[in-house]
Amino acid sequence: MREQIEEYLSYLQLERGLSQATCSSYRQDLTLFEAFLTSRRIGTLLRVRPVHVREFLHKLRLSRSPSTVARKLAAVKGLFRFLEAQRLVSRSPTAFIETPRLWQRLPQTLKLEEVERMLASVPVEGLGVRDRAILELLYGTGLRVSELVSLDVHQCNFEAGFIRCIGKGNKERIVPLGRHASDAVTRYLETERPRLMGRRPAHSGDQALFINRRGGRLTRQRVWQLLRHYARLGLISQPIGPHTLRHSFATHLLERGADLRTVQELLGHANISTTQRYTHVDRARLKAVHEQFHPRP
Repeated sequence: MREQIEEYLSYLQLERGLSQATCSSYRQDLTLFEAFLTSRRIGTLLRVRPVHVREFLHKLRLSRSPSTVARKLAAVKGLFRFLEAQRLVSRSPTAFIETPRLWQRLPQTLKLEEVERMLASVPVEGLGVRDRAILELLYGTGLRVSELVSLDVHQCNFEAGFIRCIGKGNKERIVPLGRHASDAVTRYLETERPRLMGRRPAHSGDQALFINRRGGRLTRQRVWQLLRHYARLGLISQPIGPHTLRHSFATHLLERGADLRTVQELLGHANISTTQRYTHVDRARLKAVHEQFHPRP
C-alpha cells in the first residue's frame, strides 16, 4: 500500500507537474487514509470497498471542516483513478461517492484606501525598503505568496516592464509590472538587497529576489507575518491572509472595468470559474451601495 501511494505521489510531481506544496498536502491526506485502513486491518488497496471510504469520511466529518473532508476525498479519488489507469484495480471504490458541495466563500479583499494605509505604514529605510517592495509587488501583480518567494532576480525585466513567474502546476506566465511596484523593487535591489547579501552564508544562493536578514531566501511564513504586522500598523481591523492582496488586485481591476479573461490570465487561473468569484464581490458591493443610497431599498 505504501509503495502504491509513493508511486502515485511521484506521478503527480513528475508527470502532472504539481507543486511540492500540493504533493505534500496529498501525502498528508493519503497517509491519514493509510492509517485508517491499517486500523481496520486492511493491508492492501485492492481490498478497499466503498463502505471503507464512507466510514473514513464519516470519521473525518466528526472533527474536520467540510472543505478539509472534500480535499481528502479528492486525494483518495485521485489515488484510485491512478490505480485504475494502471489496471491494478478493476473499479474504484470511490466511483459512486460524490464530493460534497461546499459553500463558496467570497474572497477577502481590502478597499483601496486600506491598501494605501498599509503601504504608508511601511518604514522608508532599512528592511522597510524590502517590505515595501514585497507589498507593492503582491498588490501590483496579484502574485501568489509562493510565487513571490520563489522569484529570482533574473525573472524581473524592468526595461520591458514584466516579471516571469512559475505558478501552480509549474506553469509559467508573464505578469506586467506597474510603475509603483517597479520603482519599489528597483530601489530595494539598489540599496537594501546588497546590504543583506553581505550577510549570507558561503553556501547561500545568490539568485533569490527577496531575502531575509541572514541573506537566505524569504519564506512564505515570514511574508504572512509581515502582512499581518503592516495591517495592524495601517489600522486594518479585519484579519489579513496570504491571499488578501491577490484578491484585492483582482477585485479592483474588475471594479474599474477590466474584462474577466484578462484578469484570469493575470492571476494564472486554469479555469475561468475560479476568476468569476471576484464578480460576486463586485455585485455584493453594488447591492450594498443600492441599499445604502436608494430611497426605497
